[in-house]
Amino acid sequence: MKEKKKELRRQIALLKTQHSSSATQQSAEIMAALEDHPAFKAAHTILLYHSLKDEVDTHNFIRKWSRYKRILLPAVVKDDLELRQYTGPDDLTVGKYGIEEPSGTPFCDYDAIDLIIVPGVGFDRQGNRLGRGKGYYDRLLPRIPSAYKIGICFPFQLVEEIPAEPFDIRMDEIVTKE
Repeated sequence: MKEKKKELRRQIALLKTQHSSSATQQSAEIMAALEDHPAFKAAHTILLYHSLKDEVDTHNFIRKWSRYKRILLPAVVKDDLELRQYTGPDDLTVGKYGIEEPSGTPFCDYDAIDLIIVPGVGFDRQGNRLGRGKGYYDRLLPRIPSAYKIGICFPFQLVEEIPAEPFDIRMDEIVTKE
């Protein structure tokens, strides 16, 4: 299973290089679809992620919606993700993997989180997710069982099947550009 996941990561990385020119427009369309989603509209506290260059771009979305909703972002602390509230671009510092993270105090009221927007290398239509292989979300998601989980990705990241293990947490839904 490990080899299959490794091969899928390699294939999707190759596709990312071929689709990089359309990423900006596709990101905008995916984030617009997320804005229109009933789970997003109803949510007060949302766990998002500050995107890397090869992911669906969340930067403008975070800035825009942080004025109306409580936006949480993860920060890598040792082998774990610590959640912190986004308060503005001046509050961000570059973390372990070159990802900008809020520098504030940890947010631990997991029951208050209504919606989680999850990044992934790949997803399948059953809601299975392929991460980068470090297990950060595998350790975080079980702590937030009541939140609705939406994976967002570019269309080429939606594959036929992601190998899943018993501990893998499925997304409730995948949002992409159809």
